[in-house]
Amino acid sequence: MDKIENIELKYLTIEDFEELKEATVSSYGSMPNSYWKLDEIGQLISLFPEGQIVIKINGDIAGCALSMIVELDDVEDHHTYQDIVGGDNFKVHDKNGDTLYGIDVFIKPEYRGLRLGRRLYDYRKEVCENLNLKGIVFGGRIPNYHKFAKELTPKQYIDKVKAKEIHDPVLNFQLSNDFHPVRILKGYLEGDKASGEYAVLMEWDNIYYTKPTKKPSANKSVVRLGLIQWQMRSYKDMDDLMQQAEYFIDSLAGYRSDFALFPEFFNAPLMAKYNHLSEPDAIRELASYTETVKEKLSELSISYNINIISGSMPEIINGSLYNVGYLCKRDGSVERYEKIHVTPDEAKIWGMQRGHELKTFDTDCGKIGILICYDVEFPELSRLLSDEGMDILFVPFLTDTQNGYSRVRLCAQARAVENECYVAIAGSVGNLPNVHNMDIQYAQSAVFTPCDFSFPSNGIKAEATPNTEMILVADVDVDLLRELHTFGSVHNLKDRRPDVYQLKRTNKS
Repeated sequence: MDKIENIELKYLTIEDFEELKEATVSSYGSMPNSYWKLDEIGQLISLFPEGQIVIKINGDIAGCALSMIVELDDVEDHHTYQDIVGGDNFKVHDKNGDTLYGIDVFIKPEYRGLRLGRRLYDYRKEVCENLNLKGIVFGGRIPNYHKFAKELTPKQYIDKVKAKEIHDPVLNFQLSNDFHPVRILKGYLEGDKASGEYAVLMEWDNIYYTKPTKKPSANKSVVRLGLIQWQMRSYKDMDDLMQQAEYFIDSLAGYRSDFALFPEFFNAPLMAKYNHLSEPDAIRELASYTETVKEKLSELSISYNINIISGSMPEIINGSLYNVGYLCKRDGSVERYEKIHVTPDEAKIWGMQRGHELKTFDTDCGKIGILICYDVEFPELSRLLSDEGMDILFVPFLTDTQNGYSRVRLCAQARAVENECYVAIAGSVGNLPNVHNMDIQYAQSAVFTPCDFSFPSNGIKAEATPNTEMILVADVDVDLLRELHTFGSVHNLKDRRPDVYQLKRTNKS
């Protein structure tokens, strides 16, 4: 082989036909009718020019990939190659279809081993993504099957190839390029004696596919998170506290943030008015403000066009005290969440009861979860939310010591890794000398990510200055999570072992 001076991908043209024919015969010499006819190539180029590609080395064709678009539901489960390419004018091709069907791909023998086939497959994937198709399918040959046909069924053969007990040059290559077997196709390609005329329907899923809709959608891939590191200080009254809350919301909205996250019990300074009461009575007085705070935050979410997570507040239901919060969406709707695990201190001093409601929330920025402080230290909760499709986990917290903060922080970082999601935590700083059981605060708000090549190596997207009142703004790309789920260095979600262990709800909210 001559020295390689230039490698390029080019659209196939009708002028390439004679060279293409020669390259095809060189690659499929033993196959009957191994090359395409001139009118067939012309028709493919006319129907779908971007689907027909050649790879050239020093100006000469070294390989080729030909494709069509099909409506996958219209393709029978057990079809043949002739069902796809046969008939007049490639009638199965549907420019409005949802799937790319690969009808041919080859590399000339003298150019094999240069990973050129990977370039052709990568190009097909780009076409699939650019055209917003669901994925790629094709019937893959199993050319070494004839060596094992007497002792193995096609399924057994495929299982052994996947287990690396048998080498099949075509199937191994396809598996290494993220294609997965769907079913066996019997009698797929007439004359393919090496494969016993069997093929494997291989499939690649486009993780970026979005179902077409006629409705306008505001869903975003890059989401801007706004975290409020709240200073605990004395406030004259409810209006004074909400004026400070609005100041932060206004600031985050000015940066076009999609979310504003308040800390746990951010309205605790209002308890100073009741410091002459016992701790259980004082926090029950604080609960009387919760409905008003919720309504005010909902109004602010609409007027500032931002989704507000209220942190948490005490709430009395049927005489029992709970730690709850509200997601106030900018569309005007409001949803409630509860703290599932109360700390020993909350139960002992305030008589706080454990919540039972756990759920994900659909927003205009994807599906989110919210866990209050101590809840993030229980991995089962976030795993259940992850199973429901959570992309971002918000954790409002309140910790008095660095020890308590470290527990929340380290567990939040672990949740980001194990659930392949973003985690945002926001806490309070400062002191409240006139409020019993809320004397001191320690916090460093932050946004955590998985640890892989598309993310910070330490898993920290952004973090606030410790113990300083401020806002923290950070952008997170939800599409990167989709890519991570499929192409990450490890697959924490996919590689779980349900044959060994399982997690399930006992109280579905």
